[in-house]
Amino acid sequence: MNADMIRRARLAVASPRWRWMPGMLHGTLVGDELQLRYRMGDLTVYLDADRVPDLDDPATLGCLLALVREARGEPTYLPTCLDVHDEAWVVRPPGPWRQTRYESYASVLLAALEAACNRN
Repeated sequence: MNADMIRRARLAVASPRWRWMPGMLHGTLVGDELQLRYRMGDLTVYLDADRVPDLDDPATLGCLLALVREARGEPTYLPTCLDVHDEAWVVRPPGPWRQTRYESYASVLLAALEAACNRN
């Protein structure tokens, strides 16, 4: 993960709507590299402040999507991501549809979680 994604992952974990979920992959940052990765099980464990979610992991992204849906109160909400030249785009209603460019689907989900927290 790049420095911006690490920063955003830390912000997500600090979000009032964040919680660690079974299936998420997390690791400890060593410099700018995620190491010592572990998959969350069903048991609640203590995670220190150096733990961040692995936003390259598909299961973690699925859990993040579930958190976004829960935060919005919309169980079928799906931020739309269109692949255009290796970049992701999200379309957010209501009103005139607008597109915001993001570098990955993880960024789309993090922005959606942040927006959901700001609207409640």
